[in-house]
Amino acid sequence: MPDKILVVDDEQIIRESISYILRKEGYTVGEADNGRAAYEKLKIESYDLVITDLEMPEMKGIELLDRIVQMNPETSVIIITAYGSLETAITALRTGANDYILKPIEFDELLVKIRRLFEHKKLALENQYLRRELHREASVSNLVGTSAPMQSVFDLINRVSATDSTILITGRSGTGKELVAKAIHFNSKRKEQPFITVNCGAIPETLIESELFGHKKGSFTGAVADKMGYFKAADSGTLFLDEVSEMPMQLQVKLLRAIEQKEITPVGMSSSILVDVRFIAATNRDLQKQVASGHFREDLFYRLNVVDIKLPSLAERKEDIPLLVDHFVNKFRQEMRKDIQGVDNTAMQFLIQHEWKGEIRELENVIERAVIFCNEKFISINDLPEFFRIGSNMELSSNFSSLESAMNNLERQYIHSELRKHNFNKEITAQTLKISLPTLYRRIKDLNIPQE
Repeated sequence: MPDKILVVDDEQIIRESISYILRKEGYTVGEADNGRAAYEKLKIESYDLVITDLEMPEMKGIELLDRIVQMNPETSVIIITAYGSLETAITALRTGANDYILKPIEFDELLVKIRRLFEHKKLALENQYLRRELHREASVSNLVGTSAPMQSVFDLINRVSATDSTILITGRSGTGKELVAKAIHFNSKRKEQPFITVNCGAIPETLIESELFGHKKGSFTGAVADKMGYFKAADSGTLFLDEVSEMPMQLQVKLLRAIEQKEITPVGMSSSILVDVRFIAATNRDLQKQVASGHFREDLFYRLNVVDIKLPSLAERKEDIPLLVDHFVNKFRQEMRKDIQGVDNTAMQFLIQHEWKGEIRELENVIERAVIFCNEKFISINDLPEFFRIGSNMELSSNFSSLESAMNNLERQYIHSELRKHNFNKEITAQTLKISLPTLYRRIKDLNIPQE
């Protein structure tokens, strides 16, 4: 939809010339010959931009600007002014105008100003949307779980978010450590400030000091310009140090000083820079064992471990798996625009019994794949990966009291799967199973197989 622009000028030739140029550029254009007429138009319909002269009968441009700011602050304003009225134009900018242009009007210059204004407006809206999305994704409500271990985690998040204390998040890879760090940040007083993530294990040892603390131009080969570094980038916000156990020993002293003194020294500088940063660290290793083996400084461990949030594995919170499955199904069906209502009971059993070595990250990937391949209302065992089904069959076998009950369960699942595949057409299903139609009806009744 093209942007809407209202051109306001009592000089007909100027007003019509501007309107003609703007329409040629694809804008939707309205006209008004004075401020009052423009104000009446704006009360009826909204415009993205108003281009208005300052000196007009009935209502001057400054008064019109005041009313626009009060009525709809989202509407941008460009002032047209003569050179002698430049002071008034500057006053208009202070009042709320976005830009001004001098008479005689250079149309190319006006078009450049309009394009730049709309580009900035679009970027501002995108930034607002992205920030809202980030807040939504990082909210505590987006962390799924009703189990006792997760309720304990939620309680800790709520308690520490209001403080500036250093946090250490521990847990296996894939348990959601970064999501917890984001939840803490976006529920804190720093939520409008940067949240910077640094994976300490992903940066080469030769570069990590420069990446974290910054450097001065010429401080080493390849330092062709000053670099701010992650600490400075996170100033006033939160710095999340993921896999902090991978940080080289020689840098751990500098990190300790940065946390304790709130100051850093960039590479190539002799003086320190103050930073106001909240620190959250995470690791999938046992840092106490790392300290005992001499791979991690004891003083840094205690400085990081002011509050320890331990994330449970899925094996410790199996009752949360159905909730997580539903959460990911909702996420991916919306992204892929598929009409999937959930996971059937058999597939859910397999998901609950599976050994999730990759934790929540693995579960999310499995559900994403299942949503891709599912062509029914409900995800079935056939939509799960083959290796996953084989492993789950072995795990489920121990849940049955006898071979007969296990075989009946397997037969029930197989027949139900074939019925679903053929839209519950029993004749075609019987042919596929290579049994008679009466036998199929009998097995459906004996095994209590759903028929829809």
